[in-house]
Amino acid sequence: MTTVSEQDEGKKVLNQNGDTIGMVSSVQGDRMFVNPEPGITDKIKSKLGWEGVSEDDYVVRENDIEAVTDDAVRLNR
Repeated sequence: MTTVSEQDEGKKVLNQNGDTIGMVSSVQGDRMFVNPEPGITDKIKSKLGWEGVSEDDYVVRENDIEAVTDDAVRLNR
C-alpha cells in the first residue's frame, strides 16, 4: 500500500490511464481529498498549506493509490 502525506498536497491526481482527474487538496490520516476542478488559486493555496476540504472534494483511501511521484498521485482504478 502506498501512503500519502501533507507534502503531497497540490499534486495532480491521475487515473490508471494517466489522465488528470484533479488535485490533492488535503491529506488527513489515510484519506486524501481530491479537488476535481482546481483553479490556479486552489493550487497556490494548497502548496502554501492554506487549502482545506471543500464540499466539492472527494475522498480517496490509500488502498486506491497505485503510486506517488514527485509531481503526481496515480490511482489504481
